[in-house]
Amino acid sequence: MATVTRENIGNLHDKITVKLSKEDYMPSFEKSLKQYAKQANVPGFRKGNVPAGMVRKMYGQSIFGDEVFRSAGKQLEDYMKEEKLAIFAQPMLIPGKEPLKIDMNNPGEVDFDFEIGLKPEFDIVPLKNKTALTKYKIEVSDKMIEDETDRIRRRYGKVEDQETINSKDDIIYAAYELCDADGNVAEESQKVEDTVLLEKLPAKLQELLTGKKANDTLVVKPAAIAEGDELNAFLKDPLKQGMEAADNYYKLTVTKVGLLVPRELDAELFAQVFPNDDIKDEAAFKEKLKGELAKEYDRIAKERLQNEIYELLVHNTSFELPVPFLKRWMKDGQEKPRSETEVEKEFPSFDHQLRWTLISDKMILDNGIQVTRDEVIDDIKTRVLSYFGMEADDDAPWLESYMQKVLKDDKTMDETYRRLLFDRLFGWLETQFNVEEKTIGEEEFFKLPNAHDAHHHH
Repeated sequence: MATVTRENIGNLHDKITVKLSKEDYMPSFEKSLKQYAKQANVPGFRKGNVPAGMVRKMYGQSIFGDEVFRSAGKQLEDYMKEEKLAIFAQPMLIPGKEPLKIDMNNPGEVDFDFEIGLKPEFDIVPLKNKTALTKYKIEVSDKMIEDETDRIRRRYGKVEDQETINSKDDIIYAAYELCDADGNVAEESQKVEDTVLLEKLPAKLQELLTGKKANDTLVVKPAAIAEGDELNAFLKDPLKQGMEAADNYYKLTVTKVGLLVPRELDAELFAQVFPNDDIKDEAAFKEKLKGELAKEYDRIAKERLQNEIYELLVHNTSFELPVPFLKRWMKDGQEKPRSETEVEKEFPSFDHQLRWTLISDKMILDNGIQVTRDEVIDDIKTRVLSYFGMEADDDAPWLESYMQKVLKDDKTMDETYRRLLFDRLFGWLETQFNVEEKTIGEEEFFKLPNAHDAHHHH
């Protein structure tokens, strides 16, 4: 008769020992052996007529091992269900000092030691304290509208060929090759080609390029023409390199020069930018632009508030975790094992996300927050129609067949469900804090401290 015992070996960390006698697994082993004999394909014998002794000799030990492990697993599962244990991941077999010996010719008592990590019980204290939070409303200024108008005019503009480089609006087509200080290209050099506005390059390089024309060359050392953020940006793009390349020399060859000519603000541009709106003049265009910018900044501000709530809950809800178990599970319990170094490096972010998962699961369960399948389907339909600039009551005969495909796409359905669920969760959370709305300028908003840094102290 099987016995199951449990022993605490650490904080929220238990060992469960499953002890089997041969009566616990031999009947199922014999039954599996007979079933296998009916299905076995052995040359020289018809299917189902392979002698039992041959099947036992050829496949018995493998089937025996599977049945012993399966029996142990079932005893463990039944025990955890009966004890109502809330655990992380899956139980992990604790390796013994000596390899486990399972021999079908000498069946007897077998012991299995499993370790489990238990989920903690906790209260979400920040919800009880009604912490004061700020919901920002970013003011869309005239300058922001003008800057966006200018960006759109440039984005939809055209490029005219130029003889020489002489304007910040010139587009520089260039090739970069690793070389020595004299410009001799290295044999192993891979040519990197890039296209960029002159004003986006380091200031010193802009000066060196002014007056140059197609096929002119320069030898540049990144560290000599830029520093700080400018140097990082130049190394990343166009050179596609890291800081280790800062003291290398590169031969820069201008391949072409163009001038970006911004589009005129006319009805044709208005229709291209906002095809579903009948915009006739510049004033209406800028008013529409203001509304779109307001929506985008509302989204950004909402994300900031949600991130603030997320960090507040994670860093101010105190509970312990079975760290040794979780680290071992990260190392050995995955499809791809990790090294000790990888586990130590990844554990802080894993710990952070795990805490949020436990907290959010508790809030969703305790407060009956849910999303129905119909709501998921309706959301997908709305987004598909919106993509094509259509409304829910527009005639779309193709939509039904499209939705039939979507319903079979588990990834899309699950992602939509989770997005709606967490939108609903955060909507509820906003009512649980003292949220004050504050109007703020764009520049001031983006200088606000990072929510994670503000709350990080565990």
